[in-house]
Parts: sequence; structure tokens; C-alpha cells
Amino acid sequence: MNLKNNIHIVFYCFFIASYTYSQTDTNFNTKKIDYPTFIQKVNTHNFNYAAEKLNLNIAQARILNAQIFPDPNISAGWFDNGEARNNMGYGFLSSVDWTIETGGKRKKRINIAKSEYEITYLMLADYWRNLRADATLIFLDALKKKLIFNVELSSYNTMLELYRSDSIRAKLGSINNIDALQTKVEAGIKLKDALLAQAEWKTSLTHLHRYTGYSYQDTLFLPISDLNIGEQNFQLEQLIQTALKNRNDFMVALKNKELADKYVQLAKANRLHDLNLSFNTVYASYSRNIIAPTPSFLQKSLSISFPLKFSNNKSSELKEYLYQKKKSELTAQQIEIEIQSEVLQAYFNYLSLQKAYKQFNQELLESAKKVLNGKIYSYKRGESSLLEVLNAQRTYNETQIAYYETLFNFLAALVELERSVGIWDLQF
Repeated sequence: MNLKNNIHIVFYCFFIASYTYSQTDTNFNTKKIDYPTFIQKVNTHNFNYAAEKLNLNIAQARILNAQIFPDPNISAGWFDNGEARNNMGYGFLSSVDWTIETGGKRKKRINIAKSEYEITYLMLADYWRNLRADATLIFLDALKKKLIFNVELSSYNTMLELYRSDSIRAKLGSINNIDALQTKVEAGIKLKDALLAQAEWKTSLTHLHRYTGYSYQDTLFLPISDLNIGEQNFQLEQLIQTALKNRNDFMVALKNKELADKYVQLAKANRLHDLNLSFNTVYASYSRNIIAPTPSFLQKSLSISFPLKFSNNKSSELKEYLYQKKKSELTAQQIEIEIQSEVLQAYFNYLSLQKAYKQFNQELLESAKKVLNGKIYSYKRGESSLLEVLNAQRTYNETQIAYYETLFNFLAALVELERSVGIWDLQF
């Protein structure tokens, strides 16, 4: 395949890509969304979070279930003493049985259900802590991808402008046609990079909808932010102490210790004998037997019984909950250590990325831009080569992308630090 055919193929791909790009946004209704609005939608419309909230209703129902007293048993019957043969009459009997629990078993079950409700509430709060941080990282990623796309699109527009200028210069004879065609090829390559960056940006936008509960088929949210977070000052020791007070997963571990102790108390109460109260009535009709005639009568009795729990000689249930209590104590100690480790890691990572971010400044970006503009100006005057322009363009692009990557890595480190501590005062 000769050079002419290659150039035609590049031009054709360049035309198709340009047309595709122009049609990208027409399939969606776009809507800008700032960070507070986005987080509010996550809080109210995220389906997973809504499902987790139902656990509170389930725990509340368990409290109501624990408050139920044992149900009484009612029985009734009929008997025949041989009325047809011996004229001994017939009768009816009935009884009401009710188990009376001892040792405060019902109260202990209620206390357990209430503790489980408190744990469920803390777990829900901890779920929101992680969901909020994850959603924030998705929001920031979408912003970063949009800025990178803007860099690539600007680079493409610059090269496209050069191609148009070179086309005119080639017609005037200032440069040869091969140089003009080379500029066209470079513009096509820049467009390809822009389209790839756009695809990554649009993909990141779809992730927003997973958290908001909205369908991207109807409305495509476009995150906006000035990224002004202000100066953040943290003290490591204070962060660790705050984390141990605010982290709900640590509170859950402490509550599990209390819950395990309540299960031990219930196991001890279960070893006590329950009483069974029984009220019985027996009615016998008139007996007309000639040997032993008997008038009708109604017999009433009240009795109390309790089971002989030979199984109480085996303390397996009590031992099980005692081991659970010991396990919960060890788990709480381990979570405390892990929280401290998370805070330390997040804090040092934040400091490192903060320093890296501060190395970049507006002057560095402006200098790279000036170099690029200077090379383009020189190229148009015939004083520099296209290769020099491409090198300047690459340096400028890499500088911008490195700046955005560093900025958003720093912001992500800040999010992870506040997640690890259990605080949240970020507004992007």
C-alpha cells in the first residue's frame, strides 16, 4: 500500500471520528450537579443504602417479638363412662396451661433485642460513612476525567488549527504537501486520543448513577466543582483519639461485648426451671346405674409443675456464650489496633500527596503553555520544525495531566483520611 493510500485512509478515519464526536452528547439529557446535591441524592436514592435502612425495621420488629409472653394452651375433651351399657353417664373436661418463666428470661431477651437494634443503627451509620466516601471518590474521578478530556481536546484543536494553516501554506507554496499531510496525520492522532479520553470520562459518568439511583438513560449528570477545599490542618494524636470516638465499627465492637455479656446472662437464666400453671375442670353427668347412681358434678383443680431439667447438668450453652464474650473482647481490641493503623497510613499518605501537590503551581503550567505557543509561532514562521511543536505539545499535555493526577490523588487521600477518622467536613 503506497503513501497516497495511507493518507486517504487516515483522512477518512479523521472525518468519521470528527462526525462521531459531534454526535456524542445528543443521545442524553445532561444536567449539571454539584457535590452537595450529589451526596444528598446518594443519601436519599441509593438502593443499597435504602435496603440497609430496612435492617432497622427488622431489628425493631425483633424487639416487639421479644416482648411477647408465652402463650397459654387451652384443651377440651369429652368422655363416655359407658352410658349406653351401664348408664354411667358421660362428661366434659377442659384445661388451661400457662408457662411462667423464671429468672427474668423475657426481660433479658428484650435487652438483647434492644442491643441488637443499637448495633444495627451503628452498622447503618458505618455503612453510610463508607458509601459517602466511595461516592465522593467517584465524583472526583469524573471531574478528573473531564479535565483530562479537555486537555486532549485542546491539543486536538491546536493541531487541527495548524493543519488548516499548513493547508493554506501548502497551496501558497510556502511548504510542501507532505508537511501539510503530516500535520493532518498528527491531528488525526490527537483526535483519537481525545476520543479515548472522552470515552473514559463518559464511563466515569455512568458510575455516578450507580450511587444516585437514577438511570443514565434519562439524564446524564455532569459533576461540577471549583475544588476549593481550603487549608486543612490535622494533628495525628488528635486524629487517632477522634477516630476511636467516632468510628462506628469500633462502637459496634464495643456493643458486641455488651451483647455477648447479655447472652451469657440469658444462658444462666435458661438454666432455671420454668413453672407450668394448670387450671383443669371436669364435668360428669348424672349416673343412672341401679347399683351406684351418682348425681352430676363439676370438678375444678389448680396445679403447678416444673420440668426436671437433667440437661442443666450440661452447661454447653453457657460455655458457648462465654467463649463468644471472650471472642468479642479480642475482636474489639483488634479493631482498635486496625483503626489506629488505618489513621496512621491515611495521615502519612495525605502528607506525602499534599507535598507533591504543592510542588505544582500555576506558574509551571503557564511556562509550559508559553513554550508551546512560542514553538507554534516559530513553526508558522518557518523557524522551527513540526517535531519541536509536537514535543512542546506533549510536554504541555503531560504537565497538565500530571497536575490533575496529583491534585486528585491529594483530594482522594484527604477523603480517605477523613473516612478513616470518621469525620466529614468536605465540600468540593
